[in-house]
Amino acid sequence: MMKGVYVDVRVPDSYDLRVAAASLAIPQDAVACGKTAAWAHGLDTTALGPDELVGAHWTREPVDTVEIGDLRLTSPLATAVELAMRLPRPFALSAVDAFLHAGKADRWALRAASAAYEGRPGYSQSQDILRYADRRAASPGESWLRLRLIDAGFGVPDLQVRVTGPSSTYRLDLGYPKRPVDGRRLELEYDSDAWHSGRRAEVRDERRRGELEALGWRIISVRRTDLWGAYPALELAVGSFLCQHPRLPRRW
Repeated sequence: MMKGVYVDVRVPDSYDLRVAAASLAIPQDAVACGKTAAWAHGLDTTALGPDELVGAHWTREPVDTVEIGDLRLTSPLATAVELAMRLPRPFALSAVDAFLHAGKADRWALRAASAAYEGRPGYSQSQDILRYADRRAASPGESWLRLRLIDAGFGVPDLQVRVTGPSSTYRLDLGYPKRPVDGRRLELEYDSDAWHSGRRAEVRDERRRGELEALGWRIISVRRTDLWGAYPALELAVGSFLCQHPRLPRRW
């Protein structure tokens, strides 16, 4: 369930189960914070880091808290700001995006709350993360992809772009619809292993790409290995289409 807390695999994951698990791992006089608080608030561990399980993170410092059952934990606002400051940049963005997407925090409220942390380690990073955070990001992979594009100097892409065709309406993960090149526009799709593996998914994705290309879009499909590999193939492919040299070397 979480590091040091075990539950029968037949028990389904739930909000209450996470709170109960965290209550067992956190001292009664302490406040759950960081990844533990984010997980208890409902975030998926994929958005928080490479580990499948979160550990017990807690504090006795005065912080903005909420109480859920027997668990005291940092509020969604305080948790999101802390993660924006402390996590590695890609996970900082995916965590804050996840809070926004779930409706547990508002970007402007986060930016206002972050002012209290000025001068602390990680404050500068948090301001970059909160500037780019967007509730429309539908998955951690989309957050990481967006950050790669921003870091490469291509600018902030549009998210959840709607494209209307003769018989279908498409929603594209992210792209640059306002920067056409020779009448074509660039769109990038994050294809997770969970939803884009297997022959049936490949056929479906290929048909969708063909339909969008017929509507004047250049589609670049991105997998997790493309984001976390060492070679900057993504930046070079995007730069080639946009006729722009990417900013290299990569920051992460």
